Amino acid sequence: MSTLKKVIWPQIILFGDSITQFAFQANGWGSEISHKLARKCDVVNRGLSGYNTRWAKIVLPRIVPISDAPLAAVTVFFGANDCALEDKNPAQHVPLQEFTDNLKDIVKYLLSVGVSNDKIIFITPPPLQEAAWEKECLLKGSALNRLNSVAGQYAQACVQAAGQSGVDVLDLWTLMQKDGQDFSVYLSDGLHLSDKGNQFVAEHLWTLLERRVTDLPFILPYWGDVDPKCPESSLLCD
Repeated sequence: MSTLKKVIWPQIILFGDSITQFAFQANGWGSEISHKLARKCDVVNRGLSGYNTRWAKIVLPRIVPISDAPLAAVTVFFGANDCALEDKNPAQHVPLQEFTDNLKDIVKYLLSVGVSNDKIIFITPPPLQEAAWEKECLLKGSALNRLNSVAGQYAQACVQAAGQSGVDVLDLWTLMQKDGQDFSVYLSDGLHLSDKGNQFVAEHLWTLLERRVTDLPFILPYWGDVDPKCPESSLLCD
C-alpha cells in the first residue's frame, strides 16, 4: 500500500505582544483573518503579552519556523511595550534606536530562514488614550507609564525600519488618528484594542495580506465535488 501524501496547510504567523496574543479572542483581528482563510491557510498566534522587541528578538528562533509548512506571511507587531517611559516602567522600556535595530534584526533573522521580504509585514503600535490608560495604571498602583506622543515616535521608527528593510508596514498610530478622528473608540482601556479596534486592524491588514494569499488553493475538495460512490478517488488525489 502506497504512503499517503500529507496535506500541508500554508501558514501565516502573527508575532507580537499582548495586542497579538489577544487577537484570537471573540471579534479579534486574528480570528477575522483566520476566518477569511479557512481551508486555505493556518493563522498561527505567537503573541507574547508584555514582551518588547529586545525579548522578541531573543525568542524568535524558538518560534520560527514552526514546521516545514510554507509561510505565506509573518506579521511583526511590537512597540506598545518598548515605548513605555523609562523612568516609570524600566522593565519593558527599550530605547528608540535599539527598538529600530531590533526590528531590523528580526527581519534579518526571518530572511536567514527563508522568509522573503515580501512576506513580512510590520504593524506599528496604535495610539495611546492617556486618560483611560492612566486609570488602568492607577488601579495597579502606578503612575501613567506611557504617552501618545512617545508611542508616535516608536510608530514612526517602525515605519522607517520597514522602509529600510524593504518590508510592508501598517501604520496604525497614524491611521487611527487620521483627520483628527476620536481614536478612543478603537481602544478598550487606552492601550489594547476594542471590538472596533480589532475590526479596524483586520480590515487594514487584510488589504496587505490579500495579494499574498489570493493564489492559495482551496485545500481538499468541496464536498459537492466528492464522488459519493468512490470518495477515495476525490479525497486521495493530489
